[in-house]
Amino acid sequence: MYEWNEMVQRMVDWLEEHLTENPVLLKMSEQLGYSPYYCSRQFNQYTGMTLRDYVWTRRISRAALELRDTDQRVLDIAVKYGFSSQEAFTRAFHKAFGMTPAAYRKTPRPIPLSIRQEVFSPYHYWIKERNRMSEVRVKPVEIKVEFIPAHKFIGIWDIGAADYMSFWNNGHSCDEVCGTLESMSNHVLPGQLAQTAGWFYRNGKKGYLYGIPVPLEYDGPVPEGMECRVIPESEYLVFHHPPFDYLKDNGAVMKAIEDTAWNYDPKAKGYAWDEETKQDYQRHFPEGYGYAVLRPVRKV
Repeated sequence: MYEWNEMVQRMVDWLEEHLTENPVLLKMSEQLGYSPYYCSRQFNQYTGMTLRDYVWTRRISRAALELRDTDQRVLDIAVKYGFSSQEAFTRAFHKAFGMTPAAYRKTPRPIPLSIRQEVFSPYHYWIKERNRMSEVRVKPVEIKVEFIPAHKFIGIWDIGAADYMSFWNNGHSCDEVCGTLESMSNHVLPGQLAQTAGWFYRNGKKGYLYGIPVPLEYDGPVPEGMECRVIPESEYLVFHHPPFDYLKDNGAVMKAIEDTAWNYDPKAKGYAWDEETKQDYQRHFPEGYGYAVLRPVRKV
């Protein structure tokens, strides 16, 4: 069960590693041990995209980030990502984003970048491994205080969603939202993760949010369908678990953090919750940061 989720994820991983080369179907199928036809068919079934389309969208998105973040010549970027000429790259870029590479480099704006596909999740891994005995890898929850200055938050606040999954099942396109926010990653508030989720409160009801924190002075464009709100400065209690194996331990780590965060009495550290006019943050970067829930507090 779910063997093909894992196999298609291996295809995605292979393609991501070879985007600047010539990731031909035959070479990939030889590496994975399946026929080119079968690889192509299964990839399309599990991702909803052909291999050719996936490679094209990921190349043009990677190229866009290099236009934004480097001084490389447009021609060099075009050749690096497999385009036969600068003209071919310009046509492809305009088709994807409605503007030329030169115009985007001069005035970067939010664009819907293609994001890496994920078709093999911790749930699938748990199904695969549930009958095997394994050691407990969850570490004790760290509780610390962090000050976050006043800033702006660009994103979506959905009062009808309670968590990550219900948010994306409530009419928001994960690919479109995450891809657009990825194109704004150069504006992220220093010291914060790029794409951040969390919870907010309205008339006693709890909703879910997703977006990016940016400096208070940010006055750039706000993507269509998103809002930009000012978030006051605050101290936060941070409930944190260090980096972990996403596939094997994600569920257990998240449960440990959230059980602690939602049942903790802040008086133990001389604080009270201060969530009425602020919002909680959720940081999830298993390999680099780990997992954390941040709740705003004020001194008692």
